[in-house]
Amino acid sequence: MAVNFAQWGNSLYTGKRSYDIVGHRRIFFTASGIVILICIISFFFPGLTLGIDFTGGSQFQITTASTPTDQNLDLARATVQATIGEREPTVTKIGTSQIRVETKELSSEQSSEVRTALAKAFKITADKVTATYIGPTWGKDVSGKAFRGAIIFLVLVGVGMSLYFRAWRMAVSALVALLHDMIITLGIYAIVGFEITPASVIGFLTVLAYSLYDTVVIFDKVRENTTGIVDQTQYTYAEAANLAVNQTLVRSINTSVIALLPVASILFIGSFILGAGTLSDISLALFVGMIAGAYSSIFIATPMETLLRSRETRIKEHDKLVFARRDQEGTDATKLTHLTPIGAVRPGQHQGVAAQPKRPARAHRGASPLADPNTADPNNPTGAQL
Repeated sequence: MAVNFAQWGNSLYTGKRSYDIVGHRRIFFTASGIVILICIISFFFPGLTLGIDFTGGSQFQITTASTPTDQNLDLARATVQATIGEREPTVTKIGTSQIRVETKELSSEQSSEVRTALAKAFKITADKVTATYIGPTWGKDVSGKAFRGAIIFLVLVGVGMSLYFRAWRMAVSALVALLHDMIITLGIYAIVGFEITPASVIGFLTVLAYSLYDTVVIFDKVRENTTGIVDQTQYTYAEAANLAVNQTLVRSINTSVIALLPVASILFIGSFILGAGTLSDISLALFVGMIAGAYSSIFIATPMETLLRSRETRIKEHDKLVFARRDQEGTDATKLTHLTPIGAVRPGQHQGVAAQPKRPARAHRGASPLADPNTADPNNPTGAQL
């Protein structure tokens, strides 16, 4: 299996095997649009569940003598409901000996009654139940800072990408991919009913950074493949960009899987099995966001950038020249498997003049028109970016 995977990666890198991701961008855009629409609707129905740090309220922490069970959580919930009439207090298991109960804002008398009732229900002394009050001003301040942090991050990303790639289209495409990841992650939070806490916000920003890193690597390969694209008539900008996505596909899969393994352990083992409730908020953000980020880097960012570039006049004219040449020579783009890569010059060929395609006896189905066995990196047969 390892050998086959390496061969598959090598075929993607050289272009012998190619998946037309850019060419099928409408499918991916439509699928993402449907998911995003569902997520946006979930913001209102059932709605986002904001943690006490954002909404303000009262919090009680119970220290038990043994590991809390589901019955203990139900007992804490029922006790608070019976004491103050709280419709649905938020009850969370923390670690191996604590339970956290979050309610609306309570008065001092109500808070004292809840502490006494919880201590009596769990048969512990009152000092084992701590009460904390978080005012609405604090919650508003936290919400404002979280929002400003996200906006500043996106602005810096746009400026940084524009300066690095010297192309605003790549910056716009990267921002579209980041917004895609953010909306989907928030939508999953709303659908499953997880609380959004300051730890969740940290997870969101971490996800954006991870997604941006993956996108930059792919864009770097796109820039490498498309340098001097209009100086030849072998292949179009979209085909060169699509090859870049295929060449970095193995690397994206490898890094995503490796990054998801520890996050999945924290989410499923730490949160649901061991009951580390404080880890569930950030781990869910990382888990969902990394998956969405890997998807958007491959299926959203580069196809979006190619769509924007394809509207340029010189790219349109260049595409016409490429297709005209193929029509004249009767060349099938899917069978061009041994063409000179951009920047390479064969003996007797002047720079900027397209080489004549070599017709192989048997071309691999789905091969890229940029395919060239000489472009494989012998020290990196899978095509992964080091």
